[in-house]
Amino acid sequence: MKKVILLNTINDVKNFVNAVSKYDFDVDLISGRYAVDAKSIMGIFSLDLSKPIEMEIHDENCGDFLAEIKSFITE
Repeated sequence: MKKVILLNTINDVKNFVNAVSKYDFDVDLISGRYAVDAKSIMGIFSLDLSKPIEMEIHDENCGDFLAEIKSFITE
């Protein structure tokens, strides 16, 4: 499942990583030609956070996760 997210501040990144880390499935963030593990705070900071980032969730049963991060989803 793919969504587009926006992480505007350092606190947004920290809160997003804390939310993703609670779940067992993999989540990737893709910006241009770069893809990083969404559970890696250092990886996220290596992306261009000034524009929306594509998020790919590798699980179909992710309703709780999406509800938890709904403030970051731009679509």
